[in-house]
Amino acid sequence: MDVGGQAVIDGVMMRNKEKFSVAVRLKNGTIKIKKENSSKFPKFFNVFFVRGVVGLGYTLYDGVKALIWSSNQQLEKEEKLSAKEIFWTVFVSMIFAVGIFVILPFLAASWIHSEGIWFDVLDGSIRVGLFLGYLVAISFMKDVKTLFQYHGAEHKAIACYEAKKDLTIDNAKKFSRFHPRCGTSFLFVVLILSIVLFSLINGSLLIKFIGRILLLPVIAGLAYELIKLSGKYSRNPIVKFFTMPGLWLQRITTKEPSDKQLEVGLQSLKAVLR
Repeated sequence: MDVGGQAVIDGVMMRNKEKFSVAVRLKNGTIKIKKENSSKFPKFFNVFFVRGVVGLGYTLYDGVKALIWSSNQQLEKEEKLSAKEIFWTVFVSMIFAVGIFVILPFLAASWIHSEGIWFDVLDGSIRVGLFLGYLVAISFMKDVKTLFQYHGAEHKAIACYEAKKDLTIDNAKKFSRFHPRCGTSFLFVVLILSIVLFSLINGSLLIKFIGRILLLPVIAGLAYELIKLSGKYSRNPIVKFFTMPGLWLQRITTKEPSDKQLEVGLQSLKAVLR
């Protein structure tokens, strides 16, 4: 059964079609685990492209729930975040992401050169540059570095499971912290698809701008299918070639985990497989 996951605050979330689990390292050094049923969308959505758009929403929902729970484990009772606070934080973050990585490149490109193919080249180049710059900048933050270490622990644990090895720290340490089905690779595919699809929009700047917003769900659905395909045919040389940039990007978004961090990732995986 396919298993995916994500790093959370001082821990790792693992998820399959049936359930998800979150394991975190508490301040006293112990590991606390929570397990819930995964959110499922109706079967009639399980068709090519549509499942990517809808599934991304459900995955994001479970991911945010896991992030809230992990964050609250490190806070005192009076400091814990409410569902309302988390909702607005996520909502503002999404608006911020669209503003920085869609609207800002568009405005900058239109100011420099507002016509023809050069507009699309500038728009895409600025978007990629902002994305890479953002990842590099946050990677120097202490808390983010820890998050990226747990990201590496998640990948190593899943790779150990996929290789059908016993889920031990010594076995998991031998595997790479890079994985072709990573969310970082997904975001890279989204960037490339956005450059290609946005360049197909003809018309005034207003039409180009509206088209960029409307195409976001389309890009997400196509990116999902491509990542799913790359995971299925990960040993194919052609697939390896096209997934390589996403793996390179994981040199920023993953760090080598400690044994204790790897233990958290393995405990989360074992809980979801149980």
